[in-house]
Amino acid sequence: MRVHVTDLRPGDHIQQDAFNSNGVHVLRKGTILRMEDISKLLQHGIDYIDISPRQLAESIELLSDISESFRQVQPQFNLAFDGCRSMFEEAAMTGKFNESVVDDTFHPLVDSLSEQKDVVSLLLLFNGKDDYTYRHSIQVGMLSYYIAEWMGYSEQEAYDIGKAGFLHDIGKCRIPREILDKPGKLTPDEYEQVKLHTIYGYEMIYESTQDKITATVALQHHERGDGSGYPKAIGEDQIHPYAQICAVADVYSAMTTNRVYQSKQQLLTVLRELYGLSFGKLNGKATHAFIRQMLPYFIGKKVVLTTGESGIIVANNQSDYFRPLVQAGERFIDLSKEPDTEIQEILL
Repeated sequence: MRVHVTDLRPGDHIQQDAFNSNGVHVLRKGTILRMEDISKLLQHGIDYIDISPRQLAESIELLSDISESFRQVQPQFNLAFDGCRSMFEEAAMTGKFNESVVDDTFHPLVDSLSEQKDVVSLLLLFNGKDDYTYRHSIQVGMLSYYIAEWMGYSEQEAYDIGKAGFLHDIGKCRIPREILDKPGKLTPDEYEQVKLHTIYGYEMIYESTQDKITATVALQHHERGDGSGYPKAIGEDQIHPYAQICAVADVYSAMTTNRVYQSKQQLLTVLRELYGLSFGKLNGKATHAFIRQMLPYFIGKKVVLTTGESGIIVANNQSDYFRPLVQAGERFIDLSKEPDTEIQEILL
């Protein structure tokens, strides 16, 4: 059956080799399409493709497989959540935490992530409204691990960077809950107290593990390349590379997660803001690696537009990566050409 590329679904089988208008071979006959393959066809300007007839059972099975793959991650996420809470509570009482708890809870999560490349779906699935500090720590650990992998770090280095991200906010256990959970704007004095979590984190991690690099990540994850960060206002050449990766993950997670005093922002909007921050404040290589790898996984996601319409992201826009092409019913909406229309929410 011949279908338009925007009507393709993951799991479709293509019946012929796919070539673009210049004769470049794009996909082989028999390819079982993934979301990134559909994106590739769109980017090459291919309009129609021949696929094997779809069976209802196959479509249901595909959806079931996707759901099952994420269900397999859930126990490891819950384990990491419980471990994170346990570490925070122990550190609050004693000033230290049991190092073995970190590996016992974070390592199984990392192992389960090796089969989960759709980071956008992971963020949507595990972005609850409760216990922000623990969810944020897990997200920063996950994202730091992914970014390190995408930048070409070894598996062990990526794990170490992810673990540093997992621990980066441990110092917040010494900040009064009434400040962390305050629904309104912090006073200057309260903000100064919050900033101390970087120093507390360094002290707790080093005291507990003797790992100076991981401790340094906690100390420096709010430092910025232009010297505008804290606690020491140092420049990019003095910020540890692991801390620079963690900073990207930290900003993205913080801006896309529900907090007491701030509603989460839309995932693509935050990517655009990260891109702007990559010129001076956040490390450019880490930020661009993150954006480059994340963008393909927005294709196929359901969205709600500010017009009230519901649709599906069908292609990234080459002229503006953060304003994609959306199909809403029979209408195709190029958000780069409709500045008054925004994505209000991204759904699974």
